Amino acid sequence: MADGDDRQATFGSDGSLETDTTPDATGENDFGEEKAANETDGGYSRYVVSSLLQKAVRRSDEEVAAWAAWELARSGYAWNLWDRLNLYVVEDLRAGSDVALTIERYEELATERWEPAEWKGRLCAIHAALAAARARSTREASNADAYFSAVAEVRAEARERGEAPAHDFPVGDLQPEGRFDAVFDGHTGEGARRDRGTHFFKTHGARVGPEGEDDQSARWQRLAMLLDDETGYSPDDLDRAVEPVDPENPWDGGGEEPEPDASDADDSNEDSGSDASGSLSDFSE
Repeated sequence: MADGDDRQATFGSDGSLETDTTPDATGENDFGEEKAANETDGGYSRYVVSSLLQKAVRRSDEEVAAWAAWELARSGYAWNLWDRLNLYVVEDLRAGSDVALTIERYEELATERWEPAEWKGRLCAIHAALAAARARSTREASNADAYFSAVAEVRAEARERGEAPAHDFPVGDLQPEGRFDAVFDGHTGEGARRDRGTHFFKTHGARVGPEGEDDQSARWQRLAMLLDDETGYSPDDLDRAVEPVDPENPWDGGGEEPEPDASDADDSNEDSGSDASGSLSDFSE
């Protein structure tokens, strides 16, 4: 990426705005006047146009987003444009959107293959802005960050007062035997101390949902468990391992794992001499 962070506006000790206008952004505007610092060719403040671009992306206003990107690119502020567009991917678009790769590719073409302010570079800028505006907009990441940060402060203040917090993290104290007991498998200190090995992991920690495993994956899971000569599994264990978690309560079923009933163990494992702890060497975190 261009060195946009080095050219962002800063403030002096007296509060005045200090700018570093790049050579590409100098010259005359559309009216034949010498451009002021941080002025676009159309006579606008680049800060306002940049803000307009972000708000247009959030509101899915394709035409305004395309214009704002074009204006910044043609005015010598391509570094600002691409820096902002990449920020919008994480700040304003839904997680998982493939627009991140689209914008990255257009930036590469505009800045490494072609000149950002020339015709091809401007087309890349417009395409990238349109892709962002057409993607699913959301402030979920920013909202989550703000909420979790606020709760962290409330939680710390309550602890200092010796009180229960009015608002807490969604995991509470995160202790064994609680709602999230499944996380305390052999990969954690608490799980290791409780001798929770492969058996616990396969029947508790490895479950997925809410769709569950597809038929092929479930078949492989069952066969792998049946062929495990170190750990014995009952028919109920096999069912539980591939059973989808409850979408309404994905953490249901916590608590200490019951001892496996040897009488229910599959015939292929009856004489294996296995135990519930198994070995952690056959799966990764």
